[in-house]
Amino acid sequence: MTVLAVIPARGGSKGVPAKNLAQVGGVPLVVRAVRACRASRKVTDVVVSTDDPAIADAARAAGAEIVLRPAAIAGDTATSEAAVRHAMDGFEAMRGVTVDVVLLVQCTSPFITAADMDGVAGAITDEGADTALTVAPTHGFIWREGGASSAEADGYGVNHDKSNRPRRQDRPQEYLETGAAYAMRADGFREVGHRFFGRTKLVETGAARVLEIDDPHDLARARALAPLLDPAVLPSHDDIDAVVLDFDGTQTDDKVYVDSEGREMVAVHRGDGLGVAALRRAGLRLLVLSTEQNPVVAARAAKLKVPVLHGIDRKDLALKQWCDEHGVTPERVLYVGNDVNDLPCFGLVGWPVAVASAHDAVRAAARAVTTTPGGEGAIREIAGWLLGPGLHIPTPHLPPTHAEN
Repeated sequence: MTVLAVIPARGGSKGVPAKNLAQVGGVPLVVRAVRACRASRKVTDVVVSTDDPAIADAARAAGAEIVLRPAAIAGDTATSEAAVRHAMDGFEAMRGVTVDVVLLVQCTSPFITAADMDGVAGAITDEGADTALTVAPTHGFIWREGGASSAEADGYGVNHDKSNRPRRQDRPQEYLETGAAYAMRADGFREVGHRFFGRTKLVETGAARVLEIDDPHDLARARALAPLLDPAVLPSHDDIDAVVLDFDGTQTDDKVYVDSEGREMVAVHRGDGLGVAALRRAGLRLLVLSTEQNPVVAARAAKLKVPVLHGIDRKDLALKQWCDEHGVTPERVLYVGNDVNDLPCFGLVGWPVAVASAHDAVRAAARAVTTTPGGEGAIREIAGWLLGPGLHIPTPHLPPTHAEN
């Protein structure tokens, strides 16, 4: 049985420009959707329908097949059903197979899971339903303005009588359509042309994960929720070719000590030095990248035997150039940062990592967050992720060393 997941992801978006490539938890929305589909036990194939080359590249790298969507069904008025039909036809033509069950998966629902996919697909393959969708339980009272009668002109209850509001436990359970995932028997979908027909199965999902991204406020909420809702996934050596380190607030506690003659000193952690040395011995490329033009940064980088670029206004442009010059794929770069000037680099690399003491916006945009604050051994912790449990053994507490300009 062929169970095809189709992810519509066009390039145009007015509410959030380039929305389907926006990162939540350090991962583009379209990639999050592809990964959830590929992790499903029921889904056999994943197709992304898009008109955008950058979306196609990101989805293909995540393991999806691409069906290029023509302009006629890529505009603001195009329906998701049209994209699904076109993608299903294209997939069958490419593969020479017949699709039995087709899923419509919305990448604007960032917290969709493989279990959601299994639920809607299994409702068709195992339970005999014709269609299925993800829903979340709700106990909300729904209101509408402008009723037909004058008594209802100011607002009336849709799922309740406003003169009789029963207790929650006395009301029948109602469900909210999440907009995340739908499954249809493919032949029935072709016949009727829409996503609901025949017997429809409701597949319950967690209400906490229900969020559709339609505007920048939704995106901000998703990024704030990602550290709480995403399963902890840490990179390994196999995922990374290079490690790029911010300096202030990442290798330090973000404080500067200034003496009476104006000389600056910062505190660094000996454990971070051990971690950097281990990463270097493991053959990973290393770089210190800092906005500050400061002899302290150069002195610390020299001690660590790591090349440094500092006094950089556009760190993302410098990082992209460094990757090009050294033949490093940005998707295989781990970048460690702590403040908002690191966010452009987060958008460039495959593994944006925030230290525990990072700004809230940086933590929200990170794919992983250390448990250790900057300047207290966060780099050593990251080295432990990449190189194995041996580096997780705590080192004796040592007073910080100081680098002086």
